[in-house]
Amino acid sequence: MRRRGAGVAAIKNKNLAQAKYKDKGNEIAEDQITQMTKQMETFKTYLEDFAAKHKDEIKKSPDFRSQFQEMCASVGVDPLASSKGFWAEMLGVGDFYYELGVQIIEVCLATSHRNGGLISIEELREKLLKSRSKKSQDVSYDDLLRAIKKLKALGNGFTVLTVGQTYMIQSVPGELSLDHTTIIQQAQSTGHISKSQLIKDLKWEEERANRALNYMVKEGLVWVDDQTGSDRQFWFPSLFSANTS
Repeated sequence: MRRRGAGVAAIKNKNLAQAKYKDKGNEIAEDQITQMTKQMETFKTYLEDFAAKHKDEIKKSPDFRSQFQEMCASVGVDPLASSKGFWAEMLGVGDFYYELGVQIIEVCLATSHRNGGLISIEELREKLLKSRSKKSQDVSYDDLLRAIKKLKALGNGFTVLTVGQTYMIQSVPGELSLDHTTIIQQAQSTGHISKSQLIKDLKWEEERANRALNYMVKEGLVWVDDQTGSDRQFWFPSLFSANTS
């Protein structure tokens, strides 16, 4: 009986010790969270001071603006989250990206009849710069990508596709698969592709090439040229030089 009593007491003591360790662990974790919260608040204050000091550089320099955005992201601050509040009043960055978003929509709508709603980021930037006044802030590719990210809140229709070393902006609803983006990448250097090229270069079955190309024709992403002989050519207006459009 004594052994059983001793065993029960040992278990109780062990449970009590574990409970104390758990309480102490929770206390330490809470202290760490409190300290981290204070550090983050302090950093945000420094960030606001930095923004106030370098306001003009942030507005005028795309590179500086990009670095500032990354700094903000590191502490969970999104200057684009609202067009009101400190960041909008201090920097106008919220208004800048909202205005840029509207201009992106205008360019995409104006060119969709030609490119089927698929435009390279290079052509998008070139057309935007032409439409903006000379006194407007310069626009970088990073600015465009951030503004397009905000446009996604409108629902389906604005998607950024990585094609090789660049980006294509899809501005109409529709699912482009990996096969479709692969075809675009294959056509990047010349602006066109043929079914035989896909079969030869990518080792695709004819049915696979047909399915992908037919979808892109149906969606208006490519133009068909039957005047080159037996091998039909599929041209991508989104890959044409902006100067020839």
